[in-house]
Amino acid sequence: MAFEFIQKLPTPEEIWNEYPLSDDLAKIKAKRDEEIAAVIRGESDKFLVIIGPCSADNEDSVCDYTSRLAKIAEKISDKCIVIPRVYTNKPRTTGEGYKGIVHQPDPTKKPDLVAGLVAVRKMHIRVIEETGLSPSDEMLYPENWLYVKDLLSYVAIGARSVEDQQHRLTVSGFDVPAGMKNPTSGDLSVMMNSVYAAQHAHEFIYRNWEVKTPGNPLTHTILRGAVNPYGRNLPNYHYEDLNRLMALYNERDLVNPAVIVDSNHNNSGKKFEQQPRIVKEVLHSRKLNSDIRNLVKGVMVESYIEEGCQKIGDGVYGKSITDPCLGWDDTVHLLYDIAENC
Repeated sequence: MAFEFIQKLPTPEEIWNEYPLSDDLAKIKAKRDEEIAAVIRGESDKFLVIIGPCSADNEDSVCDYTSRLAKIAEKISDKCIVIPRVYTNKPRTTGEGYKGIVHQPDPTKKPDLVAGLVAVRKMHIRVIEETGLSPSDEMLYPENWLYVKDLLSYVAIGARSVEDQQHRLTVSGFDVPAGMKNPTSGDLSVMMNSVYAAQHAHEFIYRNWEVKTPGNPLTHTILRGAVNPYGRNLPNYHYEDLNRLMALYNERDLVNPAVIVDSNHNNSGKKFEQQPRIVKEVLHSRKLNSDIRNLVKGVMVESYIEEGCQKIGDGVYGKSITDPCLGWDDTVHLLYDIAENC
């Protein structure tokens, strides 16, 4: 085999013991879990706002951002539940480039997976401790779920992972909401099949164990736009798209119909400044149709302290080193607009 076995990674139990979540923080997360789950189940009419950097590349700037976010979240808590995006894995279309803090705790240095697992756990715990907001992350590697299972209140499955069997089966064992994105092709049936799979029970191999899961009724959809065979962006957040998704839910044996609309990626053509406009259109569609209002549970927004993006090594504090993000001032305006119109 052409594998070079570099070092054996610590077990999840070893990482938990070294960096435990305190009982007080566990209670905060449990309360948040239930509040967010109630939205997905349709028992709460609050609106979810999953917001933060494209990738969480620096603990200090991410925690600075989430601390600012917490102050706004408190002011709009009667209408919205704000979930910080603390995305520690970065999927790469070609496999090249920065893959997230789990690979490189310091983006300017070589990969260090052991240090990366520690960095991920420390950052998530620090976010909860300093803000009282339990975070979300993207599950790029299903086998890494156990390292953070006690820290996350929301998990996204990306467009390139949504058709993967192991992702679907692993989500079926979650006890927190998990959003399945439509694939980059835009085929909604792939996303719907993924939701169906994750909502049902399974037996499979996981981390060298035979495991059994009960199914996750909080699994739902995320619309993130698509790209056609010629590279053209195909948004799927419009009124007609939401109606079509509602029809697909009605055709299937699924519980808790719900969708989160991703306002960036192919929905915006990665034009980050379009995100407020897209969110406002989604909110308008909810006002036009009560069924759409019941279906659309929230939005995703890519936002950081400084707008846009930079190259690795440029050293601008709080600016994305992957996809461009909305800046802080525009983020504040958007959050208040969402609270006023959701």
